[in-house]
Amino acid sequence: MSGAVSEHYVRAAALEWLSSVTLDGTIPVSRAQLRDDFRVSGDRFPLVDAGRGIRRPKGWSAALSILTAAPEGAPSRPYDDSEGADGLHRYKLRRDHRGAAENEGLRHAMLEQVPLMWFYGIRPGIFQAIFPVYLIGEEPEHSQFVMALTEEQRQIRPGSRVEETLRKYLLTMTRRRLHQPVFAGQVMLAYETRCAVCSLNHRELLDAAHIIPDNDPRGAPVVANGLALCKLHHAAYDKNILGIRPDYTVEIHHRLLHEVDGPMLRHGLQEHHGRPLMQVPARRVDRPDADRLMERYEAFLAA
Repeated sequence: MSGAVSEHYVRAAALEWLSSVTLDGTIPVSRAQLRDDFRVSGDRFPLVDAGRGIRRPKGWSAALSILTAAPEGAPSRPYDDSEGADGLHRYKLRRDHRGAAENEGLRHAMLEQVPLMWFYGIRPGIFQAIFPVYLIGEEPEHSQFVMALTEEQRQIRPGSRVEETLRKYLLTMTRRRLHQPVFAGQVMLAYETRCAVCSLNHRELLDAAHIIPDNDPRGAPVVANGLALCKLHHAAYDKNILGIRPDYTVEIHHRLLHEVDGPMLRHGLQEHHGRPLMQVPARRVDRPDADRLMERYEAFLAA
């Protein structure tokens, strides 16, 4: 097998493995998993390098993965990543002398248009996997690459002046592919992948709900503005059928309390009225913010 074919095969297999272990990017992955669990022909093949943010396997021309470390409880991030005026995300190059080979790996990934895996730290040693992503341009004057998170973004010329409507659309795609999954991963980690109301423990049936909605300027994607809720309780919370008091007590709208409509209504909603949340984050900093809960609870009372 030639080197080029080998790179292509391993990259495709790594993306398939990552999709499986993260449920298509919905479940966070640990550094230990990325270092030890992926194998090629029975041999361990790390997807991240120790102490480096760019993984370019020995003998490869192009990088395989990039990593952004979590800021909390760890040294501050050495590089700033952000969206540009064209609505596209930027990824900073390494600026130290050791980064030349890694940056060259990113450059080859851009020129060859191969997919990369991006591991975005949500806690030290825990990452949200964003994949596939592509590098579509380099801005050497700013020591950064331009990143595309979707196929639509790959069609945009980096640095071009785009109309405001298109820019908002591109930023919306970035929010869906990056900001929302990272927020969801942080919330699920805080709630140990359990519904706050009923403690259901099936990730496929859970959502990261906002207390203050994300379409509100104050609806920041931070864990204190989030709740892990199953599909039923998320819908009920959004529709003000279910309310949560600042003391973490659940209330069900009075018009549903005396309805008779089968076991789902009785066990899924009515029986939770007046009960405390069944799952609350262990870390105080991750617990629902009382002021935000009060604001949403007042909206529930007014409904």
